[in-house]
Amino acid sequence: MADSPNCDLKSLSPLQLFERVTEQGEKVRALKAGKAPKDEIDAAVRMLLSLKLSYKTTTGQDYQAGLPPKDLVLINNGTTKEEDEDLVDPWNVQTSNAKGVDYDKLIVRFGSSKIDTDLINRIERATGQKPHHFLRRGIFFSHRDMDQVLDAYENKKPFYLYTGRGPSSQAMHVGHLIPFMFTKWLQEVFDVPLVIQLTDDEKYLWKDMTIEKAYEYARENAKDIIACGFDINKTFIFSDLDYLGTSAGFYKNIVKVQKHVTFNQVKGIFGFTDSDCIGKISFPAIQAAPSFSSSFPQIFNGKENIQCLIPCAIDQDPYFRMTRDVAPRIGQPKPALLHSVFFPALQGAQTKMSASDPNSSIFLTDTPKQIKTKINKHAFSGGRDTIEEHRKYGGNCDVDVSIMYLTFFLEDDDRLEQLKQAYTSGELLTGELKKVLIETMQPLVAAHQERRKQVTDEIVKQFMTPRKLAFEF
Repeated sequence: MADSPNCDLKSLSPLQLFERVTEQGEKVRALKAGKAPKDEIDAAVRMLLSLKLSYKTTTGQDYQAGLPPKDLVLINNGTTKEEDEDLVDPWNVQTSNAKGVDYDKLIVRFGSSKIDTDLINRIERATGQKPHHFLRRGIFFSHRDMDQVLDAYENKKPFYLYTGRGPSSQAMHVGHLIPFMFTKWLQEVFDVPLVIQLTDDEKYLWKDMTIEKAYEYARENAKDIIACGFDINKTFIFSDLDYLGTSAGFYKNIVKVQKHVTFNQVKGIFGFTDSDCIGKISFPAIQAAPSFSSSFPQIFNGKENIQCLIPCAIDQDPYFRMTRDVAPRIGQPKPALLHSVFFPALQGAQTKMSASDPNSSIFLTDTPKQIKTKINKHAFSGGRDTIEEHRKYGGNCDVDVSIMYLTFFLEDDDRLEQLKQAYTSGELLTGELKKVLIETMQPLVAAHQERRKQVTDEIVKQFMTPRKLAFEF
């Protein structure tokens, strides 16, 4: 970071300012630790104070390490109001817009970076592989420090992947496959280790279920994850309820994070209240710990300097904003992130999928008949009220769930574009479009079910046994 603010600080969002202050604070600490010349330290401190002043002027709040500002937007008179269009946190996603969440606004509010054409092209050059259609279509749309990961990869330095699943039900739905499909592609094209966290402890703390049931769901969800095709020699899947009690390195990192995050900070980041159980308050440190390679000494030979890349939905970002703030203070590299959009419910992008509502999505246990019935009966349509109106005015691809689902699961770019054009022009009717989606989803789910049948309890045990993977560190 430069010693003088070259850009107009007034143009930065509160979260971008927060990150600038955090980075400058890290620089000051590094200069002092390295016993840099006094004038260099003084200049860095002046810059830090200037940034803190800009932060307070913009937000009305004093800067507090690890406590990002609430999502606020400025209005003309310099006061603030809460942004009420979209609510996004690890437990809630709400929007009033039939098109779904405004992701461009979310990037500004969260202070992340847009995945642009230049970055996609760089990934293609680095891997020698055509970018995944999730990248080409903006399904993974935002990142933190992916350029650093590519720098490391191009210089033959290792990194690893980390993603996870909160096992809240026995049956996963097709939306749950999105991060695993993309993570599998990343693992294959970069040839790197992968750790997958099953947060059964989290579900026990948040849901009305027994600890035994949470652990059972974790094992069942592991079978669906393994059925995505992960390489057993390169992948470690772990249950928090299992692994935390066996790994000293994992627990040490949890404690280090816990020491550097205050109760006020987690209240500010996650909205915890005084009536929440202490398990919830301490849980973010458990989700942070897999971001550090020293949590897996059996894989990384005890090395602490291997960077982590986390593919996840954007609602998980608060956990890792906290992690990225803490990491330098405990001597660890910041994890990098790739953020995906949300998978819509069948009833539309502004409604929420629920495991308790079997009609809100297509589940991995659904039969071909159930898939057909759900899509025909429940998939929200962007079509017109009558065939005549539809032929004349065409359908609205921006709100049509069939188009949204095909954007996720139909790999043929040309075919997808043809469908969009035909639907928009009125040539393709809603029923015909739903038929295409049915014919896409039925074989996809059936193939997954066949692969899952091959996943035995013994295979699950092998994936979940702490061990050395097929890499040297």
